[in-house]
Amino acid sequence: MTTKKSILWTWKPATEREAGDSVVRNLLLHWFPAKVTRESLSWSYSFWLGTVSAVLFALLTITGMILMFLYVPSVERAYQSIKDLEYVVSFGSFLRAVHRVSAHLMVAVVFLHMVRVFLTGAYRNGIAAAQNRPLNWIVGVVLLLVTLFLSFTGYLLPWDQLAYWAITVGTNIASAAPVVGDKIRFILLGGNSIEQSTLLRFYVLHCFFLPVLVLLLFSWHMWRVRKDGGLACVDRISLNQKAEKAAPVKVKTYSLLGLTRGRTAQVETALVDYDRHTVPSSPNLTKRLLVVTLVTLLVVSVLAVLGPAPLEEAANPKVTPNPAKAPWYFLWLQELVTDTTIHIGSFTINGALVGGILLPGLLVLAAVIWPYFDRSPVTTVGVWFAKLRTRQNLVFLAVVLVIVIFTIIGTFMRGPYWKFFWPWEAWPQAPKNF
Repeated sequence: MTTKKSILWTWKPATEREAGDSVVRNLLLHWFPAKVTRESLSWSYSFWLGTVSAVLFALLTITGMILMFLYVPSVERAYQSIKDLEYVVSFGSFLRAVHRVSAHLMVAVVFLHMVRVFLTGAYRNGIAAAQNRPLNWIVGVVLLLVTLFLSFTGYLLPWDQLAYWAITVGTNIASAAPVVGDKIRFILLGGNSIEQSTLLRFYVLHCFFLPVLVLLLFSWHMWRVRKDGGLACVDRISLNQKAEKAAPVKVKTYSLLGLTRGRTAQVETALVDYDRHTVPSSPNLTKRLLVVTLVTLLVVSVLAVLGPAPLEEAANPKVTPNPAKAPWYFLWLQELVTDTTIHIGSFTINGALVGGILLPGLLVLAAVIWPYFDRSPVTTVGVWFAKLRTRQNLVFLAVVLVIVIFTIIGTFMRGPYWKFFWPWEAWPQAPKNF
């Protein structure tokens, strides 16, 4: 076997035996089973959103490592280092834009992935043994929260007006939590105000602790997908099969410990004719992964060229922008705070507590415990918009729609003093200091 052949054969095996051996011989392919179902490879079931989010995280890691060589986490030099990156470093503006676009897209894609899992009922156990999809759903919810916090900590690093006041709004909402609110804000800021300790704290969290946490949670998430027998659409195929007698097939299976004989190292399959529904992971799965990766890189690159990362004036605690807005993915919270702040005579309902802490907290709690209260039949697992889940799907979509609408309102329709303006209305000239 030539050197070139010895390197590439695992990605383009000539026989089924080579396809199976490639899982053992190739470090990267250890992520995947030797065979995958054709249904799980379809574009229309999962839209490959989980893979897209993984590609975005890898892109963030690569660009972030490069940016670390060019950025100085100091209140005196942070803004200037970003300015040099924009106007002095070759391709620095593009590099920063790619990092920014990837961060925003990762938040959106992870959220959409969660929506897809709910609407297909994929957070519930199917008919195979030893499944624990509710636990993996909880891991996914935690991954979404960590992704939000990862993007939030990176928002401050440019140390411009946009970053400074966005973090101010975000941490002020967090401070509304009863009993521990002020302590949470103090821990986040490293003091009572946004200064050097805050920048250094956010920098370390953004560049080390949170990425490591995302990587660990993602690995656990992927491991649980394997333990649960793959995507939930496999359970749907199993239920749709006609009962028939089939002799057990003697196959070779692979594990991290090497070659074994007999039953598969995966969750026991409920498929009567396993080979009829499956194809080798290499090259079928790997080709689709390559396509998804290339398309994701293309979209990020185009968006980075069309929309360069903004850079406003250097952060100035004495000049408050009007309006001061949180990062876009928290604007629905800022809008919710406004809408739940109600004045009744001399009594005022604290919107920061109700809309910024209690309601979002209840949503997260409901998301975590919902799989254990869902009594939908197993026939709805892995099915888009199953009729027997219509009511809960509508409720879930209503919540998602409210979040999206509030985000749009906060982004495009809130002007000075957080007053409502239609997108085509001009804002009145308002003083910057108020």
